[in-house]
Amino acid sequence: MKTTTFLAAAAALALAAPAQAEFALDDRYVDNDGDLVADIPEEASDWADPDTLIFAYTPVEDPAVYAEVWAGFLDHMAEVTGKKVQFFPVQSNAAQIEAMRAGRLHVAGFNTGSNPLAVACAGFRPFAMMAAEDGSFGYEMEIISYPGSGIEAVEDIEGKELAFTSETSNSGFKAPSAILKAEFGMVAGEDFTAAFSGAHDNSILGVANKDYMAASIANSVKARMLDRDVVSEDQLVTIYQSQTFPTTGYGTVYNLAPELQEKIREAFFSFDWEGTALAEEFGRNGEDQFIEITFKDDWAVIRTIDEANGVVYECQ
Repeated sequence: MKTTTFLAAAAALALAAPAQAEFALDDRYVDNDGDLVADIPEEASDWADPDTLIFAYTPVEDPAVYAEVWAGFLDHMAEVTGKKVQFFPVQSNAAQIEAMRAGRLHVAGFNTGSNPLAVACAGFRPFAMMAAEDGSFGYEMEIISYPGSGIEAVEDIEGKELAFTSETSNSGFKAPSAILKAEFGMVAGEDFTAAFSGAHDNSILGVANKDYMAASIANSVKARMLDRDVVSEDQLVTIYQSQTFPTTGYGTVYNLAPELQEKIREAFFSFDWEGTALAEEFGRNGEDQFIEITFKDDWAVIRTIDEANGVVYECQ
């Protein structure tokens, strides 16, 4: 299994890629304080103060499973904010971003790769991330195959098929695309065939069941699936592992009333994880608290990946 420091690969690719404009928000938002996220509107008439807060978790795995996982936390948020809180199952990153942009989603966890697009196009204001007790956080992108596939190294993917998840996913598309091009000189559609599974669990199950010869995935999702016995260790082989990336970022839409946004922040940082379904599920990754983050600092490496891939944030 090979590992890499992604910044070196991304930097090499960025030199060869066309220069991209600096990260910028859609025209409907302003950023007067320079923190790269949309400012809360100055006029109270522009604030949203809904009776029911809608929450969505990134569409990584079965939404029905995660509705139960998040139930206790959402009860806590309801108690802190004085609002009803409803879990909204989303089927794709694009649908999640569109829901927030259209005002139908108020609080969310956006996955690593879709965070910049949600910030730029949907007015997402991330402020929290899950972490271990010592404050460490993150996951790695892995390229996996199955025993006997004939793929024992990244170079063996040439001429074969590699499954991605979706184009907005960091570990499911953006990071592997940049690394494969910069470090191995391999481009989807030229050196190998790309498939899109739609989700990390689909890719992992697809490899385990030999539907895909190889896939790029987030190893945090793989760890949870292994722990739940959805797949087994002997079904999967890791041939590549990246540096550590930030994981799902949690936050609010920009135009919620300021006092409500503060109460939502309080709900995240005052939640008692002990004995909860959230702790049982994400404790599999060693996560047992929410820590404060900033998009400007903690997502810098992801914006570098996007720049290396020539990503342009097009807001519909």
